[in-house]
Amino acid sequence: MARDIRPHLLGRTILRANLHKADVLRGIRRPAFERGLGSRRVVAVGRRAKHVVVELDDGRRMVVQPRMTGSFGVRGAGRGVRKGSRTPRTGDRDPYIVLELTLDSGATVFYRDVRRLGAIFLLNEEQWRRYDAAIGPEPLDRSFTAERLADILAGGKLAIKKAIMDQRRVAGVGNIYANEALWMARIDPSRESRRIAPAEVEALHGAVVEVLRRSIKGRGTTVRDYRTGTGEPGTFQGRLAVYGRAGEQCLRCGRSVVLTHAIDARATYFCPGCQH
Repeated sequence: MARDIRPHLLGRTILRANLHKADVLRGIRRPAFERGLGSRRVVAVGRRAKHVVVELDDGRRMVVQPRMTGSFGVRGAGRGVRKGSRTPRTGDRDPYIVLELTLDSGATVFYRDVRRLGAIFLLNEEQWRRYDAAIGPEPLDRSFTAERLADILAGGKLAIKKAIMDQRRVAGVGNIYANEALWMARIDPSRESRRIAPAEVEALHGAVVEVLRRSIKGRGTTVRDYRTGTGEPGTFQGRLAVYGRAGEQCLRCGRSVVLTHAIDARATYFCPGCQH
């Protein structure tokens, strides 16, 4: 999402911000939020964990957590979207659009959230430092080594799946990718994190990094609502090894894939034959 909207936002001035659904805001009211974005220039667009982060020229950051049903889109100023996109055309009235940013380029970047499960923040520098400090290391950073993962897991009694999904421990690993990484590393998702052997931690580290890199290359995983920053579905769902395959044969050993909600009340898919 961040990569897709960056070319449209970076270096541009937000002429006007229109927030249509105020219940997505956290820690700020609609008038202050809209004023805070208006006439501000965008100096950076990036990501932290599962958040899109738009940095403004006054040091504040608009932080968007799309969760399961949020997505971005761009329209106007010749910035059409690709075939198959759900992005509405100019003039369409889309009841699910939450926020519109009118830019000096003539384009509009909008945030759309069907069930409004997402959240939007506008944080000053000190607020951002506190927010950022509460999130764990990024799995794709060079500093995230197998040794660092071992330190994170050491002594923990949480199921390993819950541990790697805990955003305070490791940033950005969601349910789908936790399932995939644990299958790749041949680890039962219910095992206590402290009982993962050093060789298994190394395998899990490599699996988390590999799954995330592959999913980014595939522009994400669309099981239901997820869309890229241009409004299209991702493609990685066609390459999932275990998630969503309950009752089907394991691609590695041929045993039936099992689905359980007992570990963390989320859908957990694993193979009892080779994840032990």
